[in-house]
Amino acid sequence: MKEGKTEKKRIGILGGTFNPIHCGHLMLAEEAREQFALDRVLLIPSGCSYMKDPKEVLPARFRYEMTQLAAHDNSHLLVSDLEIRRKGNSYTCETLEELHQMYEDAALFYIVGADTLFHMEEWKNPEQIFQNAITVAAARDANADRDLKRQILYLSQKYHADIRLLRFLRVEISSTDIRNRIRARRSIRYLVPEAVRQYILQNGFYL
Repeated sequence: MKEGKTEKKRIGILGGTFNPIHCGHLMLAEEAREQFALDRVLLIPSGCSYMKDPKEVLPARFRYEMTQLAAHDNSHLLVSDLEIRRKGNSYTCETLEELHQMYEDAALFYIVGADTLFHMEEWKNPEQIFQNAITVAAARDANADRDLKRQILYLSQKYHADIRLLRFLRVEISSTDIRNRIRARRSIRYLVPEAVRQYILQNGFYL
């Protein structure tokens, strides 16, 4: 009797500046894990993001430590320093290529907000991104609007992309708002995990 095929591991990838990481990021990771039966989700703080003003971004080691604090109580979340260790700008295509080699027997699911699908062609080597991972796009509900459906069809045909919608009730939390609240001496309790809040306050970040 032939042995059955071993099912591929399913690994989610959620990258970002995480400046700071907040509860919305964690909810997105958990929802993707559940809806797509992911074995784990990698949280990858960016190293040097060419899309961000470096004066606004904490050094990578602090953002990495905050991400570790945020993920410590969820065994399905793993924090990676892959982009932090890489010199120069952080490019998604290079990150996914490296992960594809590291997890060659796994299916990779790259998690983004649905709006990101309208900008991915502007990124470096978009064809490489779509080739190395299934793209999971978080939409407000299961009924994608007409423009989003058209964009998914366009990317699917042009790049042979495998794009799947994630039903996600969008949480209106942003890292920018959190930084602004800290500067205004307002509370960020419940917007970030408590361990992250304490870390930010103890180090006087974003003041």
